Amino acid sequence: MLSGAGARASNSGRPGVLRPPAMPRPRLLVPVLLAVAAVLAPALPAAAADVPTRQTLYRDGPDGRYLLGGTWQFRGSSGGWTNVRVPHSWNATGDTVEDFLKASGTYRKQFRLPGGGTRRDWVLRFESVNYRAYVSVNGRRIGTHQGAYTPFEIRIPRSLLRRGTNTLEVRVSSRHRNQRDFPYQGLATDGEPAGGWWPYGGILREVYLREVDRVDLEDVQVLPELHSVRGPATVTFRARAVNVTRSTQRVSVTATFGSRRTTLGTAILGPGSSRLLTGRLTVPNPRLWQPGSPTLYRATVTARIGARIVRRHTVHTGVRSLRVSSSGTLLLNGKRLNARGMSIHEDWPGEGGAQSNATRDRQLDWVQEAGGTMIRSHYPLHPHVYEEADRRGILVWGEVPFYQVRTIYLDDRIVTRLGDQYLRDNVLANGHHPSIIVWSIANELNAIVGIVQTAWIKHAAGVVRALDDTRLVGIAFAGYPSAGCQKGYRPLDALGVNLYFGWYTGRLGEIADRTRLSDYLDQLHRCYRDKAIFATEWGAEANRDGPVDEKGTYAFQEQWVRDTLSVFDRKPWLAGVLYWTLQEFRIRPEWDGSNPWPTSPLHQKAVIAYDGTKKPAYGVLAEMYKRHRQLGG
Repeated sequence: MLSGAGARASNSGRPGVLRPPAMPRPRLLVPVLLAVAAVLAPALPAAAADVPTRQTLYRDGPDGRYLLGGTWQFRGSSGGWTNVRVPHSWNATGDTVEDFLKASGTYRKQFRLPGGGTRRDWVLRFESVNYRAYVSVNGRRIGTHQGAYTPFEIRIPRSLLRRGTNTLEVRVSSRHRNQRDFPYQGLATDGEPAGGWWPYGGILREVYLREVDRVDLEDVQVLPELHSVRGPATVTFRARAVNVTRSTQRVSVTATFGSRRTTLGTAILGPGSSRLLTGRLTVPNPRLWQPGSPTLYRATVTARIGARIVRRHTVHTGVRSLRVSSSGTLLLNGKRLNARGMSIHEDWPGEGGAQSNATRDRQLDWVQEAGGTMIRSHYPLHPHVYEEADRRGILVWGEVPFYQVRTIYLDDRIVTRLGDQYLRDNVLANGHHPSIIVWSIANELNAIVGIVQTAWIKHAAGVVRALDDTRLVGIAFAGYPSAGCQKGYRPLDALGVNLYFGWYTGRLGEIADRTRLSDYLDQLHRCYRDKAIFATEWGAEANRDGPVDEKGTYAFQEQWVRDTLSVFDRKPWLAGVLYWTLQEFRIRPEWDGSNPWPTSPLHQKAVIAYDGTKKPAYGVLAEMYKRHRQLGG
């Protein structure tokens, strides 16, 4: 029961890529104030320009990526330039309202072109910036972006690039201006902070330079599908070939999956034009991916001009089947799935939301140490997390931060356009990961699904299925017995219910009694007989010693977890159970979460404290998760 960041508006018709609308000569935005600012800005600290290195923090994706690491300069809303390392968050420390609302900063990076230098075209790739980014190269604005947690790219006009030192400047604002942002993070009418978790501002994930040789590949998809557990798999490939030059190019695109190969076609592309190419191949006897046996295949999509390879996109993916039976049982490779796991929130002392891969690995280690086989977050996680989930055999409920959006905005074109963009970006960026089994379109909209929300759900499910119909499409909602059965969920395959019986009181006290949980779950199963149902959230705050009947104590949390999980264990039709959350994270100041003695600004339902100390309830989860059969039976 929290909130997240939002999607973006793009000047391109395709997700994830910002590109001027016409070629061959890109249109540049050159505001007068920006030019003046470039002249008047104080000199950068003396530092040699770096040559980006050919390395990445995750393995899948396009070739030709160079990490823009090393020293960056940062300047907040006041003061001078300081040296930092990116990823970086300017409010990773501090716990006051002022720190929470600290909302702007500027990053600069000096670099020299690697590889083909000015003979090649170059793309800037940002893995995540929160929340608005205004990107300039050598004093000229080349693009903007809105939203966090999904990557975006901006092509640098070749005319701007220098043989010597180039300067990249990224002005960032984390302020969410109004309730059309995801979510609104301003002030409530009483002057107190609104919104949910701590809005870490900055360049939260790494930045790359990507070299392009005449033709690029965008929107690459590799989608394995298994209709019968003992039958062959079909692999669908899609890729958009884009000519970035001023002359016509003839490009051929091929694909491989393991040792098998297929042709997507040949296209003659005029200057600045593009074409979507598709193809399929069959894998007769595939080895399947599942927890405990996560088999992965290497797949590539390759573009050639003549005999020369000009672009290769490589992923590692898996083959598995997902089916919901007529009785609401989720079958993974024909076996009943009743997974156990935890939700993850990107936060770490000193790093904030700008986590390192070492931090990500440690959190996944904790999940597996407790016997967990599934994770969830309120937003798309870093690609390294999904690659590790693929490798380790951890399932993922994949969600976008379309959180608690008021119904009156669900037919607002600004809101729906941004929501659609987030869905598309998530599917296109992460659709090759076999670990992701559900695309969740939203979290905690109105529990009563009226006409407007019904229409939006149908629309959003259609957006996802147009790109990927190999997975379940779902939504998470707050569980209230008074809501009854909602016909608006009919277009969906999976429902996630957030359950806090015995912790929150709910409307008119309807969830205050934890003994009502079992009957409510049975009610859900009767309402949605053909849906896979997950317990996507359940948790109780704990930050101190004390009696078992006092909310907020370790003893209360330990007993609450045991009682609640005992109810879930008696529901064999549940597809999965995800505790909220694994580790504590920072939230808006003075938020109490119904804890009589909260520790501001921490959310403390987690079973691991912010400093990494395990609470007694972690041991309860581990004990009960490990003895539960999560796949098969």
